[in-house]
Amino acid sequence: MSKVLFTGKTHTIVSHGNGTPNDHGNVDLNLSSPGNPGLEHVFAAVAPHPTAEQLFAGAWSACYITALGLVAAQKKVALPADLSVDIDVDLLQDGNAWFLQARFEVRMPGVAQDVAEKIAHIAHEICPYSKATRGNIEVAVNVVT
Repeated sequence: MSKVLFTGKTHTIVSHGNGTPNDHGNVDLNLSSPGNPGLEHVFAAVAPHPTAEQLFAGAWSACYITALGLVAAQKKVALPADLSVDIDVDLLQDGNAWFLQARFEVRMPGVAQDVAEKIAHIAHEICPYSKATRGNIEVAVNVVT
């Protein structure tokens, strides 16, 4: 039976440059999308000394939320301003083996559930991080509208 040793958690939103600093002792990271310098991805409340699992989840969530935007644009679906992606990456141990698993929670308030799930699924197919981990990391995706 696998034992979860640590979980790296991230909460990613899209910011259009109006972010406010936090006061809870954590680090907010802002990343921009290549070719779209006005669009930033914000990781709010990352621990002051992030772990590899948190950094991996943060990079993956920035890539994935960008893929959500690309898929939505192709399908001519307007994404809500409060779109967010939470990714938890677990470091597990099973005997002498260590491995990762991930859980995604995609929030698309106001988007029809079937449309949101289709966008989330296609985004997972095209996201380079998702492609790189496919078959190596068990991933569960939950979509909340």
